[in-house]
Amino acid sequence: MKPSLIRRMLSGLFVFGICAAAAAADKQTLLVYTALETDQLKAYKEGFEKAYPDITIKWVRDSTGVITAKLLAEKANPQADVVMGVAASSLQILNAEKMLASYEPKGFKDLNAKYSDTAKPPSWVGMDVWGSTICFNTVEAQKRGLPKPESWKDLAKPIYKGQITMPNPASSGTGYFDVTAWLQLFGEKDGWKYMDALHENIAQYTHSGSKPCRQAGAGEFVIGISFDFRANQVKASGAPVEIIFPKEGLGWDIEATAIMKTSKNMDAARKLADWSASKEANELYQKNFAIVVHNAVHTPNPNMPANYEQLLVKNDFGWAAKNRDAILAEWTKRYNEKTEAK
Repeated sequence: MKPSLIRRMLSGLFVFGICAAAAAADKQTLLVYTALETDQLKAYKEGFEKAYPDITIKWVRDSTGVITAKLLAEKANPQADVVMGVAASSLQILNAEKMLASYEPKGFKDLNAKYSDTAKPPSWVGMDVWGSTICFNTVEAQKRGLPKPESWKDLAKPIYKGQITMPNPASSGTGYFDVTAWLQLFGEKDGWKYMDALHENIAQYTHSGSKPCRQAGAGEFVIGISFDFRANQVKASGAPVEIIFPKEGLGWDIEATAIMKTSKNMDAARKLADWSASKEANELYQKNFAIVVHNAVHTPNPNMPANYEQLLVKNDFGWAAKNRDAILAEWTKRYNEKTEAK
């Protein structure tokens, strides 16, 4: 090869390297705190970055309770630009602490308003609803002669002693909306009385809302109190799991997006909020959940009851946010001894 040709090739590679480095340097990075499931993050990141190729998402992911505590601990020196896929009950707490920016994303008028903050403009905007389910291993139940439960109160029967796992509400948003649902369904006195009886049957409290269903699917325990997305995923994997929707009603919360007031990348943060509210994003959410907030996106999930939305308990998010510390302190005092080690 001629020296002049080699020089031209090397020069071209050098210029290409400079251009690539410049393009990378021009990309904005958004630090996004999330409680989304790890198997959802890739699709959401790719969807957003396809729409906005000049912005990249850097996730910080943990369970709802951990993310909420982290955000509150960082209040004096906030790190996150955006909070995405975190429970509305947690975002209500952050809003009360004046940590969220008010912003109405593009296309907000196309969303079901009852699943977003009622302020105008809103401080958080819903993405989807996730709710309680019971994962019931039919094979293990038959081996042990255990009947199929139909209700929350069935789970307090002595026959299920040592056969149930559920999420710790201090760690898991799923666990917290279970506890607050029971307190709202049964009343405070009877709600704690019910949890006392349920505790006798609990083998373990997990730090993840997904884990109890995975445990039931694997046959480690017969019953896992979990949530709809994970129940559907475990069942679809071929595990001998029946999904049960307790007849008293389902605890639930809203996965939502909010911009941190202190974001140093406010324009990019608003673009993520816009995308999160878009029809395209909601079509991705619906691959995981039966209820999404965009009015034009609705495909029934064959594994979910047709009246799923009617099964959701009447949920007072303001009450759940205001009383979070007191509820978790009482729960921890009563039941934390059975929580798995971190």
